[in-house]
Amino acid sequence: MQSVTRDGKSIGEVCLRGSSIMKGYLKNDKANISAFKNGWFFTGDVGVIHQDGYMEIKDRSKDVIISGGENISSIEVENVIMSHKNVIEASVVAMPHPKWGESPCAFVNLTKNSQIKEVDIIEHCKSNLPRFMVPKKVKFVEELPKTGTGKVQKNHLREIAKTFVVLEKSNQISKNREKPRYYDQNQEQIHALSRL
Repeated sequence: MQSVTRDGKSIGEVCLRGSSIMKGYLKNDKANISAFKNGWFFTGDVGVIHQDGYMEIKDRSKDVIISGGENISSIEVENVIMSHKNVIEASVVAMPHPKWGESPCAFVNLTKNSQIKEVDIIEHCKSNLPRFMVPKKVKFVEELPKTGTGKVQKNHLREIAKTFVVLEKSNQISKNREKPRYYDQNQEQIHALSRL
């Protein structure tokens, strides 16, 4: 294990040790094996350290989207989407992509009677995020699935996102500059609005 560069950009998992850290999970050897190594507690959070030593938590490691070698914080994308005046809530998960491995897929709950379309959310993201972080797919939902404590069930959303498939081959896109088309499991056509 090594420390990340204190540049505010290099992402690493937050690991802790010291007298105030628990010794382990009670009667859960499986969790202890994955969370504790060489006296360090691996929190499952990822973050950056700034030059002044300030640590910024970016996301949960399981929620980071890796697209073309770039780490994308789902929380950062969600915050931008949530800044749109017609959005009540949003959740972003990884969607399979044939060229980039994964790409962001957003599930968005809009205000009542909103006329917002997928292109509006994508354009909002384009003006506030680097291109590689902009969702390739936006799915509007009446409500995000949640646990009894109100936490969004991202596992459920990941399963739905896996059903969206890019139907263009990467080489055709680069030669013809065509926009990719997406289909969900019901073969409903969903148009992607940009090639990011």
